[in-house]
Amino acid sequence: MNSKVKRFIDIVLSLLGLIILSPLFLVIAVLIKLDSRGPAFVKLKRISQGKEFGFIKFRSMIKDAHLEKARLMSFNDRKGTPFFKMKNDPRITKVGRVLRRYFLDELPSLINVLKGDISLVGPRPHEPGEVALYKNKYPEVVMAKAGITSLARIYNPHLTFEE
Repeated sequence: MNSKVKRFIDIVLSLLGLIILSPLFLVIAVLIKLDSRGPAFVKLKRISQGKEFGFIKFRSMIKDAHLEKARLMSFNDRKGTPFFKMKNDPRITKVGRVLRRYFLDELPSLINVLKGDISLVGPRPHEPGEVALYKNKYPEVVMAKAGITSLARIYNPHLTFEE
């Protein structure tokens, strides 16, 4: 697909999504604030097209969860990879579990699509530390424009990131 057409589609659909979903954003933000201390939104460092940007999500973990990651590293289910994934991660809040289950935590990343940081469809945006570990092995993933969802998720909607 032509990159200008894809960008136009990204702008139109992300803008429509933000407008239509704005009442849901408000409800989710209130639920997050009632459930735990900290902001409703987080901006996480991610890589798209080889550049770092602030990936906007609803907060699904306790405030300052990143400070606990080193302590929990021995429980990593993805040993031998640059990724950290832990079943029953104690840093995830009650509301956060629901948000993650239905991928609602990623709705604010429509703002990133509108800004042009990412696209609606593309490879997952990874953390800078993860990319540093595999950029030589998978340079096409690092240099591609990241997306909210991927082709694999589109063709298999039940796919989770744990799989």
